[in-house]
Amino acid sequence: MVLWHTTVSVLQVSPLIFPGPVQVTQSLYRGLVTGEFLPHLGITLYEILAGFVIGSMLGFLLGAAIGQIQLVEALLYPYVVAFQTMPKVAIAPLFVVWFGFGATSKVVITATIVFFPVLANTVVGLRSAPRDQIDLMLAFTASRWQVFRMVRLPQSLPYIFAGLDIGIVLAVIGAIVGEFVGAQSGLGYLILQRNFSLDTAGVFAILIVLSCIGIGLHSLIRSVARRIIFWVDSFADIAGA
Repeated sequence: MVLWHTTVSVLQVSPLIFPGPVQVTQSLYRGLVTGEFLPHLGITLYEILAGFVIGSMLGFLLGAAIGQIQLVEALLYPYVVAFQTMPKVAIAPLFVVWFGFGATSKVVITATIVFFPVLANTVVGLRSAPRDQIDLMLAFTASRWQVFRMVRLPQSLPYIFAGLDIGIVLAVIGAIVGEFVGAQSGLGYLILQRNFSLDTAGVFAILIVLSCIGIGLHSLIRSVARRIIFWVDSFADIAGA
């Protein structure tokens, strides 16, 4: 903060280009105290959470099917990968045309961005289950559901939470991208309004709010993961598994 203030003061940078911490703090204070940010904050939070939940559920369900049924993988996975390669920024305007300027289009955009990381991690997690444990369950005439519930799902939980950890951060990006493309409210819409009025300090203030949202939701996922998959020290262990 001191370095930021000193650099801006010494170089005499225009606030229109790069505002100092004082101007940004003042703008942030005004936006929060006057309540100007709050309606937009609520809308963006709804888009983030709704898109994250929908995208995560769809990613998990399809990932569970692909991870266990080869026919489903052969039929659907190539199309899923093809859809994932499409830049979401490029297809976001289509969602706005199809679902309107309201929150629905932003939720859909967010869900599509969250979907693939959860799906991919679910597939990898389910296939990481030890084969000897699966064979032992099958030897005792366990059903496919019992194998899934007792072996595959517990083994895949660290991978699934790693996907959720990535997805919640991408959900923030997805909601803002959707609001940039077409919206009448939300923090992304507010950023555009601040840009049009050359209020760079206001843009920085909103970016700080978005960063706090991302950090808070990321920490929440980590906290839930630590309680459910308590045997995993960190998500770094998953990469090394």
